[in-house]
Amino acid sequence: MSHSHPMRARRRRALGAATLLWSATAAAQEPSTAAAPPAHAPAEPSSESDVPFSGSATLQREALVREVLARNPGLQAAREAWQAALARVPQASALEDPMLSYGVAPFSIGSRQVPYGQEVKLGQALPFPGKLALKGEVAAAEAAAARNDWVDARQRLALMASLLFDDSFVAHRALAINAEHLELLRALKKSAEAQYVVGRASQADPLQAEVQLGELMRERLTLETQRNTLRAQLNALLHRAPQLPLPPPPESLAFPEADPMESTSLQEEALRQRPELEALRARVGGREAAVRLAQREYLPDFELMGSYNSMWMDPQHRLMVGVGLNIPFFQLGKRKAAVQEAEADLRGMRRDEARLVDAIRAEVDQARERLMEARGVATLERERILPAARDQVAAARAGFTTGRNSFLAVIEAERSLRNARLRVAEALADVQRRQAELDRAVGLLPAVAAEGETR
Repeated sequence: MSHSHPMRARRRRALGAATLLWSATAAAQEPSTAAAPPAHAPAEPSSESDVPFSGSATLQREALVREVLARNPGLQAAREAWQAALARVPQASALEDPMLSYGVAPFSIGSRQVPYGQEVKLGQALPFPGKLALKGEVAAAEAAAARNDWVDARQRLALMASLLFDDSFVAHRALAINAEHLELLRALKKSAEAQYVVGRASQADPLQAEVQLGELMRERLTLETQRNTLRAQLNALLHRAPQLPLPPPPESLAFPEADPMESTSLQEEALRQRPELEALRARVGGREAAVRLAQREYLPDFELMGSYNSMWMDPQHRLMVGVGLNIPFFQLGKRKAAVQEAEADLRGMRRDEARLVDAIRAEVDQARERLMEARGVATLERERILPAARDQVAAARAGFTTGRNSFLAVIEAERSLRNARLRVAEALADVQRRQAELDRAVGLLPAVAAEGETR
């Protein structure tokens, strides 16, 4: 007589038992502790085929910084690292997969003397309550730290772009000043030649002007190299070929009239906003969770088990359920060492936090002092030294025409004026550099106005 129908019935009962056990283990899973994605995710970078600043007559600082932040691949890599850390949170807080096994009694297959023998087992590992939540907390702390690492990378990149903008401004202004003084020296040379013809100057005077013209031409070659090098560096930040053109910077930079806040207020603001400190504090929170997790490793883990064995004679014995647990007894030394390691990591991280707080306070105070110095120097150069240099050139030219001073005095006055104009351009750029560095020290995005602000 065939046993095919009883075998199918037993298989259906085994499948039903497995389904019930699966439902029981799924209901036993802990809720996920994964961190939600940020409410304001970073915008996707603009297409590389786009031409930045098209139609712009001049290159503006904020537009440059925004474009760099949108295009730079290094910043995009930091963002992807943050997203990868965020994706590890649900992985860390998830249960392991249940184990399903199926076995048969091989000598019962096709036998007419004994019924078909089979066994279905299902097991689900269940960590002690709270362990998965702590693992998710550790991963969430690393994700929060990775996000602040990305914010820090944005601020550093914005600062780099802003500083290169100032360097480019100085290089372009130096070239413009060089061109203007080339024309001035040519005019002075003609004046010296005219004075030589009428016997009021020596033959050496036009030659002095020629020497100065040669020096200015040599200086121009150096300045053009600097300009092209800076253009290549800016294009590298923009993820573009180094030789591609960029609009020139404006002819002048704004001078901020308002003084910065007091150092103490800026320091407190920095301690609330600096992303490196936020990242370190997130990691401290993760280490605290790691200590609690190491302490919980002294507690046993469980396994929810169930099986169906068709080979039991009594039908009531064929379906079995049970619970297993490990006994953390023989590895107490290992668990104690793990707790000590986690506590040492936490103490070290807290000391790093205290060190970073001190470093941030010092950085903010020094950045403010450098800004105040740059503002004072720029004011002095613009309002006192430059007007005096202009007057000196006018007086020297008038004195040379009337024979009251030599042509060398005119050359020296022209050189002083040229240097004064270069120092004014450098001083204005230095104010912007020190302002960007202070913004970065406080935890702001340099050169980019926050909502409702202007720069």
